[in-house]
Amino acid sequence: MATGTVRQKSTKKSDRKPLVEFALGMTKAAGGTILGITMLSSSLVAGGLVGLAISFRNLPDVRVLRNFVPTETSYIYDIKGKILDSLHGEYNREVVKLDEISPNLKRAVLAIEDSHFYLHDGINPNSIGRALLVNWRRGSVVEGGSTVTMQLVKNLFLSRQRTFSRKLAEAVLAIRVEQIFTKDQVLEMYLNNIYWGHNSYGAETAAQSYFGKSAKDLNLAESAVMAGLIQAPEDYSPFIDYKKTKQRQYLVLQRMQDLGWITAKESEEAKKAQLLIGQPTAWKSSELPYITEAVVAELQKRFGEDALLKGGMRVQTTVDYNFQKMAEENVAQAHQNLKNRGLYADQVALVAIDPRTHYVKAMVGGVNYKESQFNRAIQSLRQPGSSFKPFVYYTAFASGKYTPYSSINDSPVRYRDGSAYYEPQNYGGSFSGSVSLRTAIIQSLNVPAVKIGQAVGIDNVIEVCRTLGISSPLDPVISLPLGSIGITPMEIAGAYATFASNGWHSKPTVIARVTDSSGNVLLDNTPKPRLVLDPWATASLTSVLKGVLEGGGTAPGAAIGRPAAGKTGTTTSERDVWFVGYVPQLSVAVWIGNDNYRPLGKGVTGGGYAAPIWRGFMREALKNEPVKHFPSPSKFPRPKA
Repeated sequence: MATGTVRQKSTKKSDRKPLVEFALGMTKAAGGTILGITMLSSSLVAGGLVGLAISFRNLPDVRVLRNFVPTETSYIYDIKGKILDSLHGEYNREVVKLDEISPNLKRAVLAIEDSHFYLHDGINPNSIGRALLVNWRRGSVVEGGSTVTMQLVKNLFLSRQRTFSRKLAEAVLAIRVEQIFTKDQVLEMYLNNIYWGHNSYGAETAAQSYFGKSAKDLNLAESAVMAGLIQAPEDYSPFIDYKKTKQRQYLVLQRMQDLGWITAKESEEAKKAQLLIGQPTAWKSSELPYITEAVVAELQKRFGEDALLKGGMRVQTTVDYNFQKMAEENVAQAHQNLKNRGLYADQVALVAIDPRTHYVKAMVGGVNYKESQFNRAIQSLRQPGSSFKPFVYYTAFASGKYTPYSSINDSPVRYRDGSAYYEPQNYGGSFSGSVSLRTAIIQSLNVPAVKIGQAVGIDNVIEVCRTLGISSPLDPVISLPLGSIGITPMEIAGAYATFASNGWHSKPTVIARVTDSSGNVLLDNTPKPRLVLDPWATASLTSVLKGVLEGGGTAPGAAIGRPAAGKTGTTTSERDVWFVGYVPQLSVAVWIGNDNYRPLGKGVTGGGYAAPIWRGFMREALKNEPVKHFPSPSKFPRPKA
């Protein structure tokens, strides 16, 4: 949380009291005379250093810590809160409040790093005196004598160079910090900024990395390990040398026992306690890479890379982890089934969108992410073939001039196209004569689609596509009604989702909500559906597309035993085959093809190959969903011509 490190409010007294009592108890055990000398020495040294501060006019103004925002790791979650990925630059950090850190860890850290923390004013004269003597004898800075406060200002403001002048600057800044901030505020900043090894900064991130739990849940044994890491994180890391980790843990526990902060029994129990070591979290790979990479691309475009990698964003996606995994497994199995049938297609892509929200529920960009990271669901423009035709027929129905039962002549036609002529052909080369638009759609006749496109105007068809969220370039060519211009599976799944909702549209998204680490909302994609299509025209189109899955249609292999509508797509030379279909709760696009545009083979169609994949996925996806029916066109007024 951005402001959590500099809150003026102290920790609860009940949390702070034991630490103060431990420190006082330890000092009293040494005798009142030592306490008096210590306090007098502290005042003298502090006064001297404040005087020397005149020489440090260029030291940073520690008041900037009031508004200091440490870099934080951003996290991406599924719709139910499962972490999918973490994003950070150099610093992998999650900031937490002091009262969200285990008392065990606070005591362990102070015991080994600064047992007089609650007694001094930023510097510890005894420690400094001892360090000065050692350094004078060695002729260089070999011992620090640093308090927690001095370590904090060193990490935030000063270089790592071991010199007398830097140590003096460190002491001056520490005194300044403690004149402005409470002890609890200083300790909170320290615990959130310290480096704990393996690119983990701050107690929370380190606890999650080393023990797979929150910092507030650390027990005494784990806390002693964590505290022992501060001096040399990688040297004492349990990921590297477990024996050295335990030796360092024993030292911390013994120090706590010597101070009277834990009993001998507690110390022995902690030494014997089993440590369930986790694994480094800084560079873990994403749980759902097709999803998280799409999220990252969107957030970088909207907020910039620095904000994403350092701003501590909390990103809730629209997908459920288990549902996405099911989709990925379905695609992988479908690809294997295609091979078993003798079809050697490089790739299969699938996109599923909830028509009620236009939230992306699943997005599979290929059969194996490890082998190819290219996301065909959103990055590949492929010709949709006949699955584009519903946009043409909707335009016709919405014009008020056509109904599903209007007639059109399926016969040869020729159009002038620049200096040449274009003559559309049906699949198979035959013609059917006079047919209804319903029959033309169900049987996927090409010539009627081109004729209707010319009748209603290609520009009007493109306008409908734009309304439905298709933003890819669409040239107003005569062959556009046959899907001759490439679009993405995401675009067509989103457009069909608006058909499924009978004309209500929201912008498809894989991001539900983004906040900062303090809970402030940065992006809210709560659906705001708008009625963008004519209800009668949409219901009429759906009633026709239901016939595609029924007897006489091109995709009986997509039938799932409940009301569903959809359309096959097969492009010239069988380079791309599709099935895009929907029920009221889900719109799904399935694409099959080769990345090098190699033809799949003569006779390969969307109905024969893509439709069965769609059916298999839908049966799994809808097994807990109730059967719902589409609205009848009779419930809506027909638009006027």
